[in-house]
Amino acid sequence: MELVTRGTEEVITRDELKTLLETKSRPRAYWGFELSGFLHLGTGLVCGNKIKDFIEAGFDFTIYLADTHSYINRKLGGSWDNIRVACDYFRHSFIALGIDPNKARYVRASEIMNRFEYWFKAIQVAKSSTINRMRRALTIMGREMTEDDVEAAFLWYPALQVADIFELDLHVAAGGLDQRKAHMLARDVATKLGWRAPISVHVPLLPGLTETRQRMEYDEDERISAKISDKMSKSLPESTITIHDSPEQITEKMKKAFCPPKQVEGNPITEIARLILFRDRKISLKIKRPAKYGGTLEMQSYAELEKTYLEGNLHPLDLKQAVGDALIEVLQPVRDYFNKNPEPLEAMKRIVITR
Repeated sequence: MELVTRGTEEVITRDELKTLLETKSRPRAYWGFELSGFLHLGTGLVCGNKIKDFIEAGFDFTIYLADTHSYINRKLGGSWDNIRVACDYFRHSFIALGIDPNKARYVRASEIMNRFEYWFKAIQVAKSSTINRMRRALTIMGREMTEDDVEAAFLWYPALQVADIFELDLHVAAGGLDQRKAHMLARDVATKLGWRAPISVHVPLLPGLTETRQRMEYDEDERISAKISDKMSKSLPESTITIHDSPEQITEKMKKAFCPPKQVEGNPITEIARLILFRDRKISLKIKRPAKYGGTLEMQSYAELEKTYLEGNLHPLDLKQAVGDALIEVLQPVRDYFNKNPEPLEAMKRIVITR
């Protein structure tokens, strides 16, 4: 329970999860990923570290590369060839992040969509819902609830994502908070059809480095909608640190990052510390300062860091430098991996530059 629930935003429901862990020795879970660009800190570390938790807890875990869904959502220029390259890049990226390829199964959506049973499930899901419910669920694609330019294929997306869960015969569906509507639709459909409802495990969304942008309408709940609007996004490179950025790139991005003094709410730097650096409580954060500014600090927990920062005893520039230095160290194995295995990343760079 500690491994699966730590660092989560919500679990629906904890009682169901407890029962599952008590009665099933090798439960099945998955995380689905659109293939839309470089992995950033949110996808790579927040999601990646949670996948490691599931594997350590004994789950049979599937990393689901949603190639067909990415095509529907016009990702990477809407090119099927580009999306297939991205599948390879994602797999190598998770290996570089320390996910043992022998302990996680990689499945592409297109691999399970060639069976009648899959499409019959998708039809059953669609028949158990309404067009309005499907439209409201389009926010799982990163699209606003009020969007007008809706392809007919978009409306299939939620039904397919739900069908994935049942076709893979999962006990747990994991994802960011932005995937909540798909998981709630799956639970609702399961009730109507007499299927096993998936337990939902949602992690927080890591905010982008820039100051809060214009808020979009992604959810009826303003709190959730704001979190989705502010999340780190591959489409905004200036607000994103990728898992293979160089030390110089990380340092430069951190210098420009939004970090209001004596404030942790909506502060991307303190959120990086909370969600990534202090998540397993095994590290300390060293903040190097000249003696005239108080000397070096060593934070043993996020609670200690938050208290120090809120009291104004830590300057934003010092915090940004310390967090940046820690990220450089955390991501060193990823840079090492791609230095030895450059082609998946180089192929992805060619797509991102030319698309």
